[in-house]
Amino acid sequence: MSQAAEATVSATVATTGSDYLRPIDRDGLLGFAEKGRSNPATRGTNKVHTVTEGQYRTISHVSGHQVVVDEPLHLFGEDTAPAPGEIVLSGLGGCLAVGITAVATWKQVKLSRLEIFLEGDIGNPAAWGAGGAEKQPPEMGFQEIRVKVLVEGDASREELDEIVRHANFYSPVANTMRNPIPFSISLADPE
Repeated sequence: MSQAAEATVSATVATTGSDYLRPIDRDGLLGFAEKGRSNPATRGTNKVHTVTEGQYRTISHVSGHQVVVDEPLHLFGEDTAPAPGEIVLSGLGGCLAVGITAVATWKQVKLSRLEIFLEGDIGNPAAWGAGGAEKQPPEMGFQEIRVKVLVEGDASREELDEIVRHANFYSPVANTMRNPIPFSISLADPE
């Protein structure tokens, strides 16, 4: 994996206390992993339905949940919710946390703390294509993402660092962001 593709990792070891984060079902995880080994081509489909309320405020309906997105005031939004890029980083942070938790569980490491700090450099001089600077797709979107992981548990710093690196390598969301994928967009038929 290239250095640019790797998340920057900062791992620390818990030295006091015995309170651990709520664990996941290790047996269930091992069964899920076995299914993946048995059928490595398995894919699922995530579905989201996004509805605009007005200005830039949207509500995305996701598996019985709602995610609200807006833009800040300086971008003509109402600043009632995170911006789209912040939601993307949130999804990346959540995916990395899931992966770190799963890998730690697989390696029988108990975690007592897991926090992920994400920063992404993004600009919009093209004004969403509404008359701004002429840009090409590689020049738009996140130009760099930096991730720091604060993780503590009953393992050495080296073991925790390996858990984080392993989870980063296998993260579906991190790999979606690192690798070009087929992308299509078209008009839907009115209901």
